[in-house]
Amino acid sequence: MSASTNHLRVLRFAALAPGPRLIVTGAVHGNETAGTRGIERVVREIERGEIDIVRGSVTFVPVCNPLAYRHQRRIGERNLNRRLLPTDAPEQYEDHLANVLCPLLAEHELLLDLHSFRSPGQPFALRGPADNDGALEPFAHEAAEARLAAHLGVTRVVDGWLDAYARGVAERRARGLTPGAVNEHPAYGIGTTEYMRSVGGCAVTLECGQHDDPAAPGVAYHAIRQTLALLGIAELPLAKPAAPFECLTLARVVDRHADGDRFVKMWTSFDPLAGGELIALRADGSEVRAPEPGCIVFPDHAALPGHEWFYFGQRSARGLSP
Repeated sequence: MSASTNHLRVLRFAALAPGPRLIVTGAVHGNETAGTRGIERVVREIERGEIDIVRGSVTFVPVCNPLAYRHQRRIGERNLNRRLLPTDAPEQYEDHLANVLCPLLAEHELLLDLHSFRSPGQPFALRGPADNDGALEPFAHEAAEARLAAHLGVTRVVDGWLDAYARGVAERRARGLTPGAVNEHPAYGIGTTEYMRSVGGCAVTLECGQHDDPAAPGVAYHAIRQTLALLGIAELPLAKPAAPFECLTLARVVDRHADGDRFVKMWTSFDPLAGGELIALRADGSEVRAPEPGCIVFPDHAALPGHEWFYFGQRSARGLSP
């Protein structure tokens, strides 16, 4: 693996026969290396001839943020998976990365984005919205995303990311944050998958498990092979979906306001919440309670003031049909 922070290592295998164009990304956050290890294992198998790319193409970006990866931390200078858009005036390291990653994503039809998370928990997938022609995230590939999510080897699928983030933006504005702050704009919620959908593709994020879970790279490896098989890019056995599925939606994002804000316990993602249950206490003594029954998602015990602290999840009205 290259130690340079001045370029991205991109590996592409193109079959002689036409077919889908898949891109697989790892280490969008530098301390999330399960995807990197899974990609490296699959690439070795392709190069040894154990996997044959027979249709279409697959592109691998094992490390999307080399600076963050070198230091084994989440970000280089900012979060690459927020405000992932091309810019004519790049300022931070991740802006320069976006100017390379975004055109690369746009060359493809499908994205499998591999991540991991801080707290203990089971792997899960995140998909995009239902088909719609709205202004926030218009989309027309719901069925393709559902089919991909269903075959990745997980049974929990979450949606609603950008909707929840846009509602969070409205709440930030209502609190009177500094005008023009980047996290006051819905575009701040755009990451790899949202950008992929904005250029006509479809995308699924796979959260492979806890960062240091020795099983997480195997989750990524299995998901990549399943995706290659599902799309017919490689002639590999395709395992059946791991149904039944638990489908959840992110209904609300809650920000941390001050350094003194604290959780009342060490929450982990998908811990259940009863209606009215106490989740956290603000520095001013006010309580943060669950508005109704649901679960906590992505609790960030190290969140900075003004940034997302946790999400409130509920059962999704959308099922998952492979």
